[in-house]
Amino acid sequence: MRALTILPGRPGSLSVTEVPDPEPGPDDLLVEGIAVGVCGTDREIAAGEYGSAPPGRDRLVIGHESLGRVRHAPSGSGFSPGDLVVGVVRRPDPEPCGACARGEFDMCRNGRYTERGIKDIDGYASELWRVETGYAVTLDPRLADVGVLMEPTTVVAKAWEQVEKVGSRAWFEPRTALVTGAGSIGLLAALLGVQRGLDVHVLDQVTEGPKPGLVADLGATYHHDGLDAAVRAARPDVVIEATGVGRLVFGAIGSTATYGIVCLTGVSPAGRSLTVDAGTLNRDIVLENDAIVGSVNANLNHYAAAADALVKADRDWLGRLVTRRVPLDDFADAFDSRADDVKVALTLGS
Repeated sequence: MRALTILPGRPGSLSVTEVPDPEPGPDDLLVEGIAVGVCGTDREIAAGEYGSAPPGRDRLVIGHESLGRVRHAPSGSGFSPGDLVVGVVRRPDPEPCGACARGEFDMCRNGRYTERGIKDIDGYASELWRVETGYAVTLDPRLADVGVLMEPTTVVAKAWEQVEKVGSRAWFEPRTALVTGAGSIGLLAALLGVQRGLDVHVLDQVTEGPKPGLVADLGATYHHDGLDAAVRAARPDVVIEATGVGRLVFGAIGSTATYGIVCLTGVSPAGRSLTVDAGTLNRDIVLENDAIVGSVNANLNHYAAAADALVKADRDWLGRLVTRRVPLDDFADAFDSRADDVKVALTLGS
Protein backbone atom coordinates (compact mmCIF):
# COMPACT_ATOMS: atom_id res chain seq x y z
CA MET A 1 0.00 0.00 0.00
CA ARG A 2 0.99 3.65 -0.30
CA ALA A 3 1.86 5.90 2.60
CA LEU A 4 3.38 9.33 3.15
CA THR A 5 6.71 8.75 4.87
CA ILE A 6 9.75 10.72 5.92
CA LEU A 7 13.29 10.24 7.12
CA PRO A 8 13.00 12.13 10.42
CA GLY A 9 15.52 14.91 10.79
CA ARG A 10 16.15 15.10 7.04
CA PRO A 11 14.42 18.02 5.28
CA GLY A 12 13.12 17.23 1.81
CA SER A 13 12.73 13.49 2.45
CA LEU A 14 8.92 13.47 2.54
CA SER A 15 7.58 11.14 -0.16
CA VAL A 16 4.82 8.69 -1.04
CA THR A 17 6.31 5.22 -0.69
CA GLU A 18 5.18 1.63 -0.84
CA VAL A 19 5.02 0.04 2.60
CA PRO A 20 3.73 -3.36 3.74
CA ASP A 21 0.03 -3.68 4.42
CA PRO A 22 -0.69 -3.57 8.16
CA GLU A 23 -1.28 -6.88 9.89
CA PRO A 24 -3.83 -6.31 12.65
CA GLY A 25 -3.48 -8.20 15.89
CA PRO A 26 -6.36 -9.89 17.72
CA ASP A 27 -7.39 -6.62 19.41
CA ASP A 28 -6.79 -4.30 16.42
CA LEU A 29 -9.03 -2.65 13.89
CA LEU A 30 -8.04 -2.62 10.24
CA VAL A 31 -9.05 0.77 8.87
CA GLU A 32 -9.24 2.25 5.38
CA GLY A 33 -7.72 5.71 5.53
CA ILE A 34 -10.00 8.51 4.33
CA ALA A 35 -7.95 11.58 5.14
CA VAL A 36 -5.42 13.12 7.50
CA GLY A 37 -5.23 16.73 8.56
CA VAL A 38 -2.01 18.64 8.04
CA CYS A 39 -0.94 20.95 10.85
CA GLY A 40 2.08 22.90 12.04
CA THR A 41 3.52 19.81 13.72
CA ASP A 42 3.49 17.92 10.42
CA ARG A 43 5.17 20.81 8.64
CA GLU A 44 7.87 20.98 11.32
CA ILE A 45 8.51 17.23 10.96
CA ALA A 46 8.71 17.70 7.18
CA ALA A 47 11.26 20.47 7.77
CA GLY A 48 13.42 18.05 9.76
CA GLU A 49 12.93 19.82 13.09
CA TYR A 50 11.91 16.70 15.01
CA GLY A 51 10.18 13.33 14.76
CA SER A 52 11.49 9.80 15.21
CA ALA A 53 10.88 6.57 13.29
CA PRO A 54 9.80 3.29 14.90
CA PRO A 55 12.72 1.35 16.42
CA GLY A 56 14.77 -0.43 13.77
CA ARG A 57 13.31 1.65 10.95
CA ASP A 58 14.57 4.65 8.97
CA ARG A 59 11.28 6.04 7.74
CA LEU A 60 8.22 7.21 9.66
CA VAL A 61 4.67 7.25 8.29
CA ILE A 62 3.49 10.67 9.31
CA GLY A 63 -0.02 11.99 10.01
CA HIS A 64 -1.74 12.19 13.40
CA GLU A 65 -5.05 13.90 12.55
CA SER A 66 -6.74 10.74 11.33
CA LEU A 67 -10.03 9.75 9.77
CA GLY A 68 -10.90 6.30 8.44
CA ARG A 69 -13.54 3.63 7.99
CA VAL A 70 -13.32 0.23 9.63
CA ARG A 71 -12.68 -2.65 7.23
CA HIS A 72 -12.27 -5.38 9.87
CA ALA A 73 -13.08 -5.43 13.58
CA PRO A 74 -12.56 -8.18 16.17
CA SER A 75 -15.70 -9.98 17.29
CA GLY A 76 -17.14 -8.44 20.44
CA SER A 77 -15.02 -5.28 20.15
CA GLY A 78 -17.97 -2.92 19.84
CA PHE A 79 -16.80 -1.85 16.37
CA SER A 80 -18.23 -2.95 13.02
CA PRO A 81 -17.08 -2.75 9.41
CA GLY A 82 -18.13 0.59 7.97
CA ASP A 83 -17.79 2.50 11.25
CA LEU A 84 -16.25 5.95 10.94
CA VAL A 85 -13.30 6.15 13.34
CA VAL A 86 -10.29 8.19 14.36
CA GLY A 87 -7.18 6.88 16.07
CA VAL A 88 -5.83 8.39 19.26
CA VAL A 89 -2.40 9.98 18.86
CA ARG A 90 -0.52 9.28 22.09
CA ARG A 91 0.30 6.02 23.85
CA PRO A 92 1.45 5.74 27.47
CA ASP A 93 5.04 4.90 28.30
CA PRO A 94 5.98 1.21 28.57
CA GLU A 95 6.51 1.46 32.33
CA PRO A 96 3.71 3.89 33.06
CA CYS A 97 4.20 6.92 35.23
CA GLY A 98 1.36 7.62 37.64
CA ALA A 99 -0.53 9.73 35.13
CA CYS A 100 -0.18 7.27 32.24
CA ALA A 101 -1.25 4.40 34.48
CA ARG A 102 -4.50 6.27 35.17
CA GLY A 103 -5.31 6.95 31.53
CA GLU A 104 -3.93 10.49 31.64
CA PHE A 105 -1.17 9.88 29.10
CA ASP A 106 -1.56 13.46 27.87
CA MET A 107 -0.05 14.42 31.23
CA CYS A 108 2.90 11.99 31.08
CA ARG A 109 5.54 12.87 33.68
CA ASN A 110 8.62 11.13 32.27
CA GLY A 111 8.37 11.79 28.54
CA ARG A 112 8.59 8.15 27.48
CA TYR A 113 5.22 8.22 25.74
CA THR A 114 5.01 7.53 22.00
CA GLU A 115 2.86 9.29 19.39
CA ARG A 116 1.41 8.12 16.10
CA GLY A 117 3.07 9.89 13.20
CA ILE A 118 5.38 11.88 15.45
CA LYS A 119 7.40 9.83 17.92
CA ASP A 120 8.37 6.17 17.47
CA ILE A 121 5.07 4.91 15.96
CA ASP A 122 3.81 5.13 12.39
CA GLY A 123 1.03 7.61 11.79
CA TYR A 124 -2.19 7.50 9.82
CA ALA A 125 -1.21 8.93 6.40
CA SER A 126 -1.59 5.58 4.65
CA GLU A 127 -4.23 3.84 2.57
CA LEU A 128 -4.72 1.30 5.37
CA TRP A 129 -3.86 1.52 9.04
CA ARG A 130 -4.39 -0.49 12.14
CA VAL A 131 -5.25 0.74 15.60
CA GLU A 132 -5.88 -0.94 18.92
CA THR A 133 -9.58 -1.00 19.78
CA GLY A 134 -8.82 0.83 23.04
CA TYR A 135 -7.31 3.73 21.09
CA ALA A 136 -10.01 4.06 18.42
CA VAL A 137 -12.98 6.42 18.74
CA THR A 138 -16.20 6.11 16.75
CA LEU A 139 -17.58 9.20 15.06
CA ASP A 140 -21.18 9.96 14.15
CA PRO A 141 -21.68 9.06 10.45
CA ARG A 142 -22.88 12.63 9.86
CA LEU A 143 -19.29 13.80 10.45
CA ALA A 144 -17.86 11.88 7.49
CA ASP A 145 -16.92 15.07 5.63
CA VAL A 146 -15.47 16.87 8.64
CA GLY A 147 -14.19 14.09 10.90
CA VAL A 148 -10.60 15.08 10.13
CA LEU A 149 -11.23 17.96 12.57
CA MET A 150 -11.56 15.52 15.46
CA GLU A 151 -7.95 15.54 16.69
CA PRO A 152 -7.58 19.36 16.81
CA THR A 153 -10.94 19.49 18.59
CA THR A 154 -9.57 17.16 21.27
CA VAL A 155 -6.79 19.67 21.90
CA VAL A 156 -9.24 22.48 22.63
CA ALA A 157 -11.59 20.18 24.54
CA LYS A 158 -8.71 19.56 26.90
CA ALA A 159 -7.85 23.26 27.02
CA TRP A 160 -11.38 24.17 28.10
CA GLU A 161 -11.36 21.33 30.63
CA GLN A 162 -8.16 22.72 32.13
CA VAL A 163 -9.65 26.22 32.30
CA GLU A 164 -12.70 24.90 34.10
CA LYS A 165 -10.65 22.82 36.53
CA VAL A 166 -8.46 25.78 37.42
CA GLY A 167 -11.51 28.02 37.71
CA SER A 168 -13.19 25.64 40.13
CA ARG A 169 -10.70 26.53 42.90
CA ALA A 170 -13.22 29.31 43.76
CA TRP A 171 -16.50 30.71 42.46
CA PHE A 172 -16.17 30.87 38.68
CA GLU A 173 -18.79 32.04 36.20
CA PRO A 174 -16.89 33.42 33.21
CA ARG A 175 -18.79 35.56 30.74
CA THR A 176 -16.25 36.52 28.10
CA ALA A 177 -13.44 34.70 26.34
CA LEU A 178 -10.72 35.86 23.96
CA VAL A 179 -9.09 33.44 21.54
CA THR A 180 -5.84 34.60 19.97
CA GLY A 181 -5.38 33.08 16.53
CA ALA A 182 -8.03 32.05 13.99
CA GLY A 183 -6.42 28.91 12.64
CA SER A 184 -8.18 25.60 13.12
CA ILE A 185 -7.25 25.38 16.82
CA GLY A 186 -8.38 28.94 17.50
CA LEU A 187 -11.66 28.59 15.62
CA LEU A 188 -12.45 25.28 17.29
CA ALA A 189 -11.61 26.83 20.68
CA ALA A 190 -14.05 29.60 19.83
CA LEU A 191 -16.68 27.02 18.88
CA LEU A 192 -16.39 25.32 22.25
CA GLY A 193 -16.53 28.69 23.99
CA VAL A 194 -19.75 29.60 22.18
CA GLN A 195 -21.17 26.18 23.05
CA ARG A 196 -20.52 27.10 26.70
CA GLY A 197 -22.63 30.24 26.34
CA LEU A 198 -19.71 32.68 26.51
CA ASP A 199 -19.31 35.97 24.68
CA VAL A 200 -16.38 34.94 22.48
CA HIS A 201 -13.90 37.25 20.77
CA VAL A 202 -11.28 36.07 18.28
CA LEU A 203 -8.11 37.97 17.35
CA ASP A 204 -6.19 37.44 14.14
CA GLN A 205 -4.35 39.61 11.60
CA VAL A 206 -6.22 39.06 8.36
CA THR A 207 -9.12 41.13 7.07
CA GLU A 208 -9.91 38.96 4.03
CA GLY A 209 -10.39 35.26 3.40
CA PRO A 210 -12.62 32.86 5.32
CA LYS A 211 -11.64 33.63 8.92
CA PRO A 212 -13.68 36.80 9.65
CA GLY A 213 -16.82 35.21 8.21
CA LEU A 214 -16.29 31.97 10.11
CA VAL A 215 -16.03 33.90 13.38
CA ALA A 216 -19.10 36.02 12.62
CA ASP A 217 -21.19 33.01 11.62
CA LEU A 218 -20.24 31.33 14.87
CA GLY A 219 -21.83 34.26 16.71
CA ALA A 220 -18.48 35.53 17.96
CA THR A 221 -16.69 38.85 17.40
CA TYR A 222 -13.68 39.11 15.11
CA HIS A 223 -10.80 41.52 15.81
CA HIS A 224 -7.87 42.34 13.56
CA ASP A 225 -6.55 45.60 14.99
CA GLY A 226 -4.28 44.24 17.70
CA LEU A 227 -4.45 42.73 21.16
CA ASP A 228 -5.05 45.97 23.04
CA ALA A 229 -8.19 46.78 21.07
CA ALA A 230 -9.48 43.23 21.43
CA VAL A 231 -8.89 43.29 25.18
CA ARG A 232 -10.67 46.63 25.56
CA ALA A 233 -13.69 45.18 23.77
CA ALA A 234 -13.70 41.81 25.52
CA ARG A 235 -12.14 42.32 28.97
CA PRO A 236 -11.84 38.53 28.95
CA ASP A 237 -12.30 36.24 31.90
CA VAL A 238 -10.61 33.49 29.86
CA VAL A 239 -7.96 33.63 27.15
CA ILE A 240 -7.16 30.65 24.92
CA GLU A 241 -3.82 31.47 23.27
CA ALA A 242 -3.42 29.55 20.01
CA THR A 243 -0.55 31.27 18.21
CA GLY A 244 2.62 30.78 20.27
CA VAL A 245 3.66 34.32 19.31
CA GLY A 246 5.67 35.65 22.25
CA ARG A 247 4.22 39.16 22.40
CA LEU A 248 0.68 37.74 22.28
CA VAL A 249 1.47 35.17 24.96
CA PHE A 250 2.69 37.78 27.43
CA GLY A 251 0.09 40.30 26.33
CA ALA A 252 -2.65 37.75 26.95
CA ILE A 253 -1.29 36.94 30.41
CA GLY A 254 -1.61 40.59 31.40
CA SER A 255 -4.98 41.19 29.77
CA THR A 256 -7.54 39.23 31.73
CA ALA A 257 -10.10 40.43 34.22
CA THR A 258 -9.53 39.67 37.90
CA TYR A 259 -9.35 35.91 38.54
CA GLY A 260 -8.61 35.49 34.86
CA ILE A 261 -7.30 32.27 33.36
CA VAL A 262 -4.98 32.02 30.37
CA CYS A 263 -4.56 28.65 28.67
CA LEU A 264 -1.56 28.41 26.37
CA THR A 265 -1.95 25.94 23.49
CA GLY A 266 0.45 27.42 20.93
CA VAL A 267 4.10 26.31 20.99
CA SER A 268 6.56 29.18 20.68
CA PRO A 269 9.79 28.87 18.68
CA ALA A 270 12.96 29.05 20.74
CA GLY A 271 15.69 31.66 20.39
CA ARG A 272 13.57 34.80 20.14
CA SER A 273 14.01 37.59 22.67
CA LEU A 274 11.23 39.77 24.05
CA THR A 275 11.38 42.57 26.61
CA VAL A 276 8.76 42.08 29.33
CA ASP A 277 7.94 44.16 32.40
CA ALA A 278 8.15 41.12 34.64
CA GLY A 279 7.50 43.09 37.84
CA THR A 280 4.17 44.51 36.70
CA LEU A 281 3.16 41.18 35.20
CA ASN A 282 3.95 39.32 38.41
CA ARG A 283 2.14 41.94 40.50
CA ASP A 284 -1.02 41.67 38.41
CA ILE A 285 -1.03 37.87 38.46
CA VAL A 286 -0.62 37.76 42.25
CA LEU A 287 -2.98 40.57 43.22
CA GLU A 288 -5.73 39.40 40.86
CA ASN A 289 -5.44 35.67 41.61
CA ASP A 290 -4.83 35.04 37.92
CA ALA A 291 -3.71 31.67 36.58
CA ILE A 292 -1.74 30.49 33.57
CA VAL A 293 -1.84 26.88 32.38
CA GLY A 294 -0.22 25.11 29.46
CA SER A 295 -2.11 22.38 27.63
CA VAL A 296 -1.05 19.87 25.00
CA ASN A 297 -2.34 16.59 23.57
CA ALA A 298 -5.48 14.79 24.76
CA ASN A 299 -6.66 11.58 26.41
CA LEU A 300 -9.71 9.43 25.74
CA ASN A 301 -12.02 11.66 27.77
CA HIS A 302 -11.10 14.59 25.55
CA TYR A 303 -11.78 12.54 22.42
CA ALA A 304 -15.26 11.79 23.75
CA ALA A 305 -15.83 15.48 24.55
CA ALA A 306 -14.60 16.48 21.10
CA ALA A 307 -16.89 14.01 19.33
CA ASP A 308 -19.81 15.42 21.31
CA ALA A 309 -18.87 19.02 20.46
CA LEU A 310 -18.55 18.26 16.75
CA VAL A 311 -21.88 16.48 16.47
CA LYS A 312 -23.59 19.46 18.15
CA ALA A 313 -21.95 21.97 15.80
CA ASP A 314 -23.31 23.22 12.48
CA ARG A 315 -21.81 20.88 9.91
CA ASP A 316 -21.82 23.45 7.13
CA TRP A 317 -19.72 25.70 9.37
CA LEU A 318 -17.37 22.83 10.18
CA GLY A 319 -17.06 22.03 6.49
CA ARG A 320 -15.86 25.56 5.81
CA LEU A 321 -12.93 25.00 8.19
CA VAL A 322 -11.52 22.43 5.77
CA THR A 323 -10.37 24.97 3.22
CA ARG A 324 -8.41 22.59 0.99
CA ARG A 325 -8.54 18.85 0.26
CA VAL A 326 -5.39 17.62 -1.49
CA PRO A 327 -4.88 14.13 -3.01
CA LEU A 328 -2.06 12.04 -1.57
CA ASP A 329 -0.04 12.26 -4.79
CA ASP A 330 -0.03 16.06 -4.49
CA PHE A 331 1.13 16.04 -0.86
CA ALA A 332 3.63 18.86 -1.44
CA ASP A 333 0.71 21.24 -2.03
CA ALA A 334 -0.77 20.27 1.33
CA PHE A 335 2.48 21.17 3.08
CA ASP A 336 2.68 24.54 1.33
CA SER A 337 0.97 26.99 3.68
CA ARG A 338 -1.32 29.58 2.11
CA ALA A 339 -2.64 32.77 3.61
CA ASP A 340 -6.29 31.68 3.50
CA ASP A 341 -5.73 28.15 4.86
CA VAL A 342 -7.61 27.07 7.95
CA LYS A 343 -7.37 23.28 7.80
CA VAL A 344 -5.81 21.39 4.92
CA ALA A 345 -6.76 17.72 4.54
CA LEU A 346 -4.74 15.14 2.64
CA THR A 347 -7.15 12.64 1.06
CA LEU A 348 -6.03 9.01 1.04
CA GLY A 349 -8.65 7.10 -0.93
CA SER A 350 -8.37 6.19 -4.60
